[in-house]
Amino acid sequence: MRKTRATTLAATAMAAALALAGCAKDSGTSGSSNNDNAAAGSCVTATAPAATAASTSSSAAGERVDASKLRVALAFDIGGRGDASFNDAAAAGVDKAKADMGVTDVRESTASPTEDEAAKEQRLTQLATDGYSPILAIGFAYASAVQAVAPKFPNTQFAIVDDDSVTAPNVTPLVFSEEQGSFLVGVAAVYKSKNCHVGFVGGVNTPLIQKFEAGFIAGAKAASNKVQITSDYLTPAGDNTGFQDPAKGNIKAAAEFSAGADVVYQAAGASGKGVFQAASAAKSLAIGVDSDQYNQATVAEYKDVIMTSMLKRVDVAVYDYIQALASNTLSSLPKRFDLSVDGVGYSTSGGKIDDIKPQLEGYKQAIISGSITVPTTPQK
Repeated sequence: MRKTRATTLAATAMAAALALAGCAKDSGTSGSSNNDNAAAGSCVTATAPAATAASTSSSAAGERVDASKLRVALAFDIGGRGDASFNDAAAAGVDKAKADMGVTDVRESTASPTEDEAAKEQRLTQLATDGYSPILAIGFAYASAVQAVAPKFPNTQFAIVDDDSVTAPNVTPLVFSEEQGSFLVGVAAVYKSKNCHVGFVGGVNTPLIQKFEAGFIAGAKAASNKVQITSDYLTPAGDNTGFQDPAKGNIKAAAEFSAGADVVYQAAGASGKGVFQAASAAKSLAIGVDSDQYNQATVAEYKDVIMTSMLKRVDVAVYDYIQALASNTLSSLPKRFDLSVDGVGYSTSGGKIDDIKPQLEGYKQAIISGSITVPTTPQK
């Protein structure tokens, strides 16, 4: 049986507090509670929704799933294993499947920043021809290739992360509510900002990365009606080098810090390392993305400036997909990995946000209950 990660939550109390937060695009109102003031600087102007006691459902023990017959292929996005972010999260899910379910045959292949659609199609075709199933396409950039290749191999199972446009019967989409997790780190940024000025650096200006920006802006505005927010992208849509250019990430983030921002959130793949470098040089703070980057070896030298990371649980989605495929329960997968199933969230490694966890949990519960609706496009 597939493990359940859904969190069973009581209805959120304090209706007045939730009305205060309202829709995530609202800027919040003045008058922080004493608890807020104890944990935050003068930037916070809104009372956080009250966090209620919540019970977390434990994973069902069930029968151990044997996935040893599956031949798993990972078609990585730009950066591949070792990017300390998106691809590493996918790799972690497969690594856990190897440890827990006996998967032994795994092949990995990585996209280059400048490759065309033909190269992606060739990669997927080769993996399918070699007998791999499932083939996990890590990233929306594979959508056209999966659309072209999957019908040619009807007995091969495909999964694609961050895209639900392919409707073939042998294709499973693994999509997330990135805006919800980003909302929470936007709140955290305001609570930790001394200058009441926060920033966002996106890798490539696409609708997907705009979801990260949208949530971050909404969360920051929900916590403060006076916060200043600066947003930048490294490259325009179509130029995917923005996900693998730490030097450019450093330059953009350094400019934001120089302009007064003291907390910057990055959603830039491997380019995020440059944002951490800039934060370290500015003696400021940064927010990681996808994985718990405080614990990532490839950015360990900058861990002291990583106050939290927005967790996009690609590892959970990949693991659950392999488990469901092996147990013939694909229909049990959530349609979208959101806060309610711990598909997104925030990390607490390093202890830098321990003092504001009650506020973050209050906002989290308000989003899950529907009292706060987080936009998916930036509301500036």
